[in-house]
Amino acid sequence: MVEYFTPNGGLFPQSRMPNDKAVFNEAYVLIPKTVLSDIVTSYFPFWDKTRAWILARPLSGFAESFAQYIVEVLPNGGSDNPEPDKKAQAILFVTSGELELNLDGELHKMTAGGYAYISVKSKWSVKNNSSKNVSFHWIRKKYQKIKGIKTPKSFVTNEQDIEPIYMPDTDRKWSTTRFVDPQDISHDCHVNIVNFKAGGVIPFAETHVMEHGLFVLEGEAKYRLNEEWINVEAGDFMWLRAFCPQACIAGNNGNFRYLLYKDVNRHPSLTL
Repeated sequence: MVEYFTPNGGLFPQSRMPNDKAVFNEAYVLIPKTVLSDIVTSYFPFWDKTRAWILARPLSGFAESFAQYIVEVLPNGGSDNPEPDKKAQAILFVTSGELELNLDGELHKMTAGGYAYISVKSKWSVKNNSSKNVSFHWIRKKYQKIKGIKTPKSFVTNEQDIEPIYMPDTDRKWSTTRFVDPQDISHDCHVNIVNFKAGGVIPFAETHVMEHGLFVLEGEAKYRLNEEWINVEAGDFMWLRAFCPQACIAGNNGNFRYLLYKDVNRHPSLTL
């Protein structure tokens, strides 16, 4: 069974020194898993028995296209009115527990690896009717409607039901689990899982227009962010603005995998 890193909160004792590898600069943000403590959580209107770690939000002059949360819902918690922005689409990815998603009147029980794309046109709610906490990533983005192109439909699936696609000429060490057809132009963002076997690499410094959110689900690696190589591991989050160079060298002790957000399929705005 695949396991995904899930934070449990808590707080370190006074004997611990604050030497974490957290970084905020003009090119990227690194939020290490040690930051995901009780005192940096947020609470939302119309959500019961729920807290969240907000990993990314639109910032002028940085990454502007999305917000990303880790949401923890206690038993009997949830929301009948989760999304305050009528123009927002959502992607949910469950890392632990069982989440009941009511999507346009149809009930889906999502377990670890569960993935939901929620269209801007859909009505949805979530509930934890189990006896254990449930945790999931919630990525929000205003949908960029294009006249003449249909708005994408909502759907629910699970990572375990999707065959990863191997990148060419990589000896099957680098693959991507894709939940949406890359050529489906109706989608203006993708959330995939990127998979590396031990020792796999991104063999060049990717430098491109897409903004990224990368949450490490499993394993460890050396990851290039702008001009630095940084050791990252399960639970760390990397938030990259457009054109931040990046590359990867996976560790030798097992798989390295991360949940990846990127904005796609739209012209850059010419208005600052």
